[in-house]
Amino acid sequence: MNFPSEPFKIKVVEPIRRTTGHERDRLLRDAGYNLFQVPADSVSIDLLTDSGTSAMSDRQWAGMMLGDESYAGSKNYYHLEETVRSIFGYKHVIPTHQGRMAENLLFSTIIEPGMCVPNNIHFDTTRANVEHQHAEALDLVIKEAYDPHCDFPFKGNMDLDRLEATIHRVGRKRIPLVMITITNNSGGGQPVSMENIRQTRALLNRYRIPLFFDACRFAENCFFIKEREPGYANIPMLTIARELFSHGDGCTMSAKKDGLVNIGGFLSLNDDLWAQEITNMLILVEGFSTYGGLAGRDLEAMARGLEEVLEEDYLRFRIGQVRYLGELLDQSGVPILKPIGGHAVYLNAKDFLPHIPQSEFPGQALAVALYRDYGIRGVEIGTLMFGKKDQTTGETLHPELEMVRLAIPRRVYTNMQITYVAESIIELYRKRELIHGLALTYEAPILRHFTARFIELHEPSLLHPMTA
Repeated sequence: MNFPSEPFKIKVVEPIRRTTGHERDRLLRDAGYNLFQVPADSVSIDLLTDSGTSAMSDRQWAGMMLGDESYAGSKNYYHLEETVRSIFGYKHVIPTHQGRMAENLLFSTIIEPGMCVPNNIHFDTTRANVEHQHAEALDLVIKEAYDPHCDFPFKGNMDLDRLEATIHRVGRKRIPLVMITITNNSGGGQPVSMENIRQTRALLNRYRIPLFFDACRFAENCFFIKEREPGYANIPMLTIARELFSHGDGCTMSAKKDGLVNIGGFLSLNDDLWAQEITNMLILVEGFSTYGGLAGRDLEAMARGLEEVLEEDYLRFRIGQVRYLGELLDQSGVPILKPIGGHAVYLNAKDFLPHIPQSEFPGQALAVALYRDYGIRGVEIGTLMFGKKDQTTGETLHPELEMVRLAIPRRVYTNMQITYVAESIIELYRKRELIHGLALTYEAPILRHFTARFIELHEPSLLHPMTA
């Protein structure tokens, strides 16, 4: 089946508060047209992120009642440690309250100013944590990743020629590690092939450079390997995951994605010295080494979520639901990034709004229109998030991809709600010429997309003042 039915039953429901178009228009003005500043209870379908928005299973909720809140040596930590070692295979397991703290601990320990960290594509917090250490966060994904029309099955792959050229240019000693983000979120939720990971490992072995994974969507990446890469169709998901991580030296993990929890993360690695230095910093800024800023019940929910996420029925539905939305849009001519990714559908804002130049933030303008008309919240992945100023000329350097990400929370929305999202976007596409660009009135020096404020360049009329 292309779109399997939900492999779960619903036990608890949360009512959705309906809002009018005029109310949403007022909220947008108050928020400076920044959807991060819109109250969640005024959103009908929230696709801002799949991070921390999953619905937990009955088994996870039951596990939370077994939380051991001991300050040191909680039994839930040892369950998490056992689970992480079973899947990822690394020696040290360091819990954190979320993935960006794992990144911060790792990079603040091993990076010195002037260093370089190559990745396929860094996500926003990863890039910010590298640059906060006065180092270069370098994107080296294959060229196919920047063509939204290309159907290459593993558009998250590392460009090995550019990676080796970077090692020669920068020098081995200035590269503390290389990262691969699985799946490649900033490039459209695209997977990395096992063969590319294997070849990356072989290349780095020649220069004695460690390989780390940003593993927050590892299970979805493993499913794509099983589905698309020759030789893996009949291999169990756990076996694929173990093979993948065997090529690395460690990983950072936001368990708010493929850990199926609302808070939590970890850093896992083999290097004893790095682990000791990171643990010392952890105790200073997060908490003791066996809780890392989390309650025991959260550690237990994370351990159980990591076990559940590799269930094939779950992954088939998860990937299928995202694909369902993407195919509904594609069949109606709505421009999306192809192939459809693992956790989100990415609207191609350049093609959706060709009359709005990148200097006027077409991705953000599209996200604003989608919320104002239909109560659906997505997030811009484009000029706002990744645009930079040239240090010499002051000119804005625009990213090649200008997208709106519709990230699907795990086990939260029914396929009927996903159909509503598709029909809304199709209707919006038919009247796209009525959408106008935006101008910045405030931006923070880092991670500006969270707090930026805008004005609309033309006084808008409500495109479709329906109740959504």
